[in-house]
Amino acid sequence: MLQIDLFRIDDRLIHGQVMTNWLKRSGAKRIIIVDDLVAKDQFSLQIFKFAAPPGISVEAFTIEDAAALFTDPGQPDEKVVVLAKTPVAPLELLKAGVKFSLLNVGGMGAAPGRKQYYRNISMSDEELEMLREIKRMGVPVEFRILPDDNPKMLDE
Repeated sequence: MLQIDLFRIDDRLIHGQVMTNWLKRSGAKRIIIVDDLVAKDQFSLQIFKFAAPPGISVEAFTIEDAAALFTDPGQPDEKVVVLAKTPVAPLELLKAGVKFSLLNVGGMGAAPGRKQYYRNISMSDEELEMLREIKRMGVPVEFRILPDDNPKMLDE
């Protein structure tokens, strides 16, 4: 089965050196974007494929299709990095039975209705409540931009 080595929220998804650093730490050779819009937009997906480091495959799935992928025991035993733009995808995947051990929040830009919580991480009250629900479901939530940064946990 696929092993989620890193599940990261970053509204930029694949962002140059940031993702390169995370992939070096992980050792994964496959990025799975879980986003309903990107999964249906081949042009955007091509841009993300070009932005990925050499040798890294990039795929995009809707939340529903990602849930089926991650719960399929016939998938190869392979480490993957999963990216989402907001807490919606990780929360829905947890509810669908997908297992991961940590949620990394690395970038959620400022927008109307969002407050800044940590460096370049802003969120609405609803998004914050989703992260709290993920934590209540047993998955720790950390705020960390780069792998060498000291993580700040949701409770902090």
